[in-house]
Amino acid sequence: MRIKVLHGPNLGEVGHREPDVYGRETLESIDSGIRACAGELGVYVDILQTDNESDMIRFIKDAEVHCQGMIINPAGFGYSSIALRDAVLAMGCPVIEVHLSNIHARERFRHRSVLADIAVGQICGMKGYGYVLALMALYRILMEEGR
Repeated sequence: MRIKVLHGPNLGEVGHREPDVYGRETLESIDSGIRACAGELGVYVDILQTDNESDMIRFIKDAEVHCQGMIINPAGFGYSSIALRDAVLAMGCPVIEVHLSNIHARERFRHRSVLADIAVGQICGMKGYGYVLALMALYRILMEEGR
């Protein structure tokens, strides 16, 4: 089983940028937790962080062929990128959306994600652990679907 994990813009600064909102854990540590969980589940994960919307879309398009599911933190693009939404729609495999902070307890513009209605689920407010929760949930969904 192959799962792609996509971190959007500014997530490379996690652990340093607004730690009261996003936590003190670095992206490298979050990725290590994802890989450890994937190892326990026997899942291969391909992880990318980019600040570039076109790189995100290319990674998603690659997922159409090379994986069974995706975990995505669209970060700021999650509130406005129709191009990102269209790429996820075309992908055709289950997607779980993750946000480090609780987007529903923040500024009003963050309350609506362009991916929320097309993702199989959304995990927010759990800091870096949200990715591990998403991986465990996606694994179970894919096993139940026989993928």
